[in-house]
Amino acid sequence: MQYMKCRFYLSLLFFCLYSLQCKAGTEIWLLIDTKEHHLAVMEGERVKLTFENIATGRYGASKTRMKGDNQTPIGTFRIAWISQKHQYYKFFGLDFPAQEMADIALREKKISEKTWLEITRALNSRKLPPQDTALGGYIGIHGTGRGNKSIHNEFNWTNGCIALTNAQIDVLSAWVYIGMKVTIQ
Repeated sequence: MQYMKCRFYLSLLFFCLYSLQCKAGTEIWLLIDTKEHHLAVMEGERVKLTFENIATGRYGASKTRMKGDNQTPIGTFRIAWISQKHQYYKFFGLDFPAQEMADIALREKKISEKTWLEITRALNSRKLPPQDTALGGYIGIHGTGRGNKSIHNEFNWTNGCIALTNAQIDVLSAWVYIGMKVTIQ
């Protein structure tokens, strides 16, 4: 009898662990590679769709992005808002700055403890952090709007955002949702 109980509980444990693993593996999220210039829609660890030739900040990418430096932030974020009508066609706003960036900026005395606390409180309550700090804000994924497609094809031209063509943004729109994880590397 004891053996049967033990076997039952072990089976239940493995079922639960397997279920959690499967459930965790089905999250749809975005992986942005700033060096290879592509954006992948991921399901767990599996690539569902890839967009090539994306544009990033005109001065590259950095973990320590500051307002006005025209760099794309590296880190993990969430989609915080979606604007269907925007200067750059459509805009998927990120919950930038991330906690790690705020921590580094506080340590390096680039932001005050008050600003760090405002960012931390917002992130902990899954709200949009202040967008007007020394770290900058209004970072997201957007289209080219009415911009020149040849410039998009040749240069990294954004102020720190990720840009796709308007056609690519339309396809991506079907996947994007508020709260979606976005990893930029």
